[in-house]
Amino acid sequence: MRKRTWICGGAVAAFLCVLALTACREKESRREPVTLTVWHVYGGQTDSPLNGLIEEFNETVGVKEGIKLQVTVVSNTNNIHDAVLRAAKKEPGAAKLPDLFISYPKTVLAMPDPECLVDYRDYFTEKELAAYIPSFLEEGKVEGRLVVFPVAKSTEILFVDKTLFDRFAAETGATIEQLDTWEGLYEMSKMYYQWTDAQTPEVERDGKAFFVHDYHFNYAQVGVASLGEDFFNGEQIAYGDGFMKMWEPYADAAVQGGVWLQEGYATEPLRTGDVIVSVASSASVLYYEDIVTYPDNHSEPIQVVARPVPCFAEGEKMVMQRGAGFCTVKSTPEKEAAAVVFLKWLTEPKINVQFVTSVGYMPVTEAAFQYLPKAIEDLKNPKYKSLYEAFIETQASYSFYTAPQLASYLEQEQTFEKTTRSQLRSAYLKWQKGEGDVEKLKKEALQELEDAMP
Repeated sequence: MRKRTWICGGAVAAFLCVLALTACREKESRREPVTLTVWHVYGGQTDSPLNGLIEEFNETVGVKEGIKLQVTVVSNTNNIHDAVLRAAKKEPGAAKLPDLFISYPKTVLAMPDPECLVDYRDYFTEKELAAYIPSFLEEGKVEGRLVVFPVAKSTEILFVDKTLFDRFAAETGATIEQLDTWEGLYEMSKMYYQWTDAQTPEVERDGKAFFVHDYHFNYAQVGVASLGEDFFNGEQIAYGDGFMKMWEPYADAAVQGGVWLQEGYATEPLRTGDVIVSVASSASVLYYEDIVTYPDNHSEPIQVVARPVPCFAEGEKMVMQRGAGFCTVKSTPEKEAAAVVFLKWLTEPKINVQFVTSVGYMPVTEAAFQYLPKAIEDLKNPKYKSLYEAFIETQASYSFYTAPQLASYLEQEQTFEKTTRSQLRSAYLKWQKGEGDVEKLKKEALQELEDAMP
C-alpha cells in the first residue's frame, strides 16, 4: 500500500513539474520580442526593397530569435543626416535616435558624442570580419572604432537619356564616346546649349543645360586626385595646378549654360528633360524613370543607359567610393546583439546579392561577389542590366577614392556645394545678359569660392 501511495505521489509530482515547465514555456513564447527602430535610405516608405527584406527577417529569423525590426523613417541621406544630428544634440522637437540608422562617417564625426554608437568589433570575431571587403570596413572606422557597418556600397555612374541624346547626336554628329572624358563632356555641354538655343532664334541665350552632377565636391576632389595631386592641404583645399585643370573646363561650360546648377538631386532635371546627362550614385537608378515629363506637361518614354564616369584625358581612371552603412546606438546588450543578428543576416552572400541588385549597389563580402554574375543574368529591367554592365567595367578599370576623415570635411563640403552652384549660376546669368566676358566671370566665381571656403 505504501509503495502504491509513493508511486501515485511521484506521478502527481512529475505531472505538476510538466505543467510548470509548460507554463514557463508558454510564458516565454508570449514574451515580447526585442524591438528595434530603423531609419534608412533604400527606397520609399511604401516601396522599399529593404522594407521587404526586413519583413522577411521578422517572419523568419526574427520569430526564432525574438527580434522585430520596425522601420520608422525612409528618407534620403541628407534628411537622415540632419535628423540624426538634431536627435544626438537633443534639440527641441527632435525625434529620439533610433536603434539602427544609416549614416556616413561624416555624420558620425559631426555628432557631439560618437561614443554613443556600438563598436562592431565587440560583436564580430576577426574571422567574421575577414569575410568583408577590407576597404569597406576601413571606411566605416571613426577614431579607430568600427561604427559604420557596410551592408551595400555604391559608386558614381554616368546616366544618359539616350532617347534625347540620339536626337541631338543625329543633328550635330556628337557621339556617346565623347562622354568618356570630362573634356569631351564639357565641350558637348556647350554644344548642346547652342543647339537648343538655336531652336528658338527669337530669344537669345535661352538654351538648355546638358549635364548635372549630384555632388560637385566629389567631382572636384576625385578630379584633382586623378590628376596626381592632393585636393586637401591639411584641413583646407589646395588650389594647385590640378585644381585649375579640374576647374577650367567645368566652369567654362557652367558659365556658358551647359551645366545644371540649381538645387536638388540629379534625377530631377533628367525627369523633366532639363538635362540629358547626369552623374549620380549608382543607387540613383531607383529614381531614374523611363518617362520624361516636360514643363508644358506632355510626356514621352525614354531609354536611360548607364556608363562609367568620365575621367580627365591625362588623368587616372578614378571614381568616388560611396554608400553609407548602419550605425547601432548603444542601449542594452539584448538590443545591441539583436541589431548584429540582423546585420549578419543582411550580409549573408545570397541575401546581400538579392538586396544590392534591387537597389543598384555592390555586395560587401568576397563570397557575395561570386553570386553577382548569375544575379545580373537574371535581371529583367534593361536599365539595371545597363547599370551593372557599367558597374563591372568600373570595378575592372577604375580605382576607388575614399574621402578623408577631416574635422572640417562636412563644413568644406556644404560650403563648396552651395558656393559653387550659386556663384557659377550667377556668372551664367550675367553671361546670358551679356554682362561679362567668360574668362572674367570664371575668375570672379573662383575668387568668390576661395573667399567663402573655411
